[in-house]
Amino acid sequence: MDGTHEKGGDDFSRRVQQQVNAFNGCPYARMMGIEITEVWPRGARVTMSPEGKENPHGVIHGGAIFSLADQAFAIAANQEGVQVATSVYITFMVPATGTLEAVAEFLGETDQTALYRVSVKSGDRLVASFEGVTFRK
Repeated sequence: MDGTHEKGGDDFSRRVQQQVNAFNGCPYARMMGIEITEVWPRGARVTMSPEGKENPHGVIHGGAIFSLADQAFAIAANQEGVQVATSVYITFMVPATGTLEAVAEFLGETDQTALYRVSVKSGDRLVASFEGVTFRK
C-alpha cells in the first residue's frame, strides 16, 4: 500500500491498515489480483492487472471490473465502521484493456446510509462509473 492518510491519529491509521490487510488478504481479492494501494478518510485507490480476466472478445470481463469497483467501495465505506451495500449501480463506458485503477470517494450520508462513487480507469480513460449506497450496521 502506497499510503494511509491520517484521520484521528494513530488509532485510525492502525484500524484502517488492519482493514486494508484484511481486504487485500481475502481469498477473492487475491484470486482476482486486486490490491488496495492507497486509502484516505472515506476514500481508496485499488488496482487490478488484466491477466486472466479477459472475456471472449479479448477485453476485461465486466464482472472483473465490477469486482474491482466493489473492492474500492468496500474499503472506503468500512473505514467508519461496518457498513453493508444496499444497492449499487455500474455504467460501463468503453471496453477495458490494461491495468485498471478504481478510485472510491464519499459523496454524502444520512443518519443510516452513505453514498460513494467509484471511477474505474485504464490510464486516463474512464472505463466504468459505479455508485453504491451503504447501510450502517
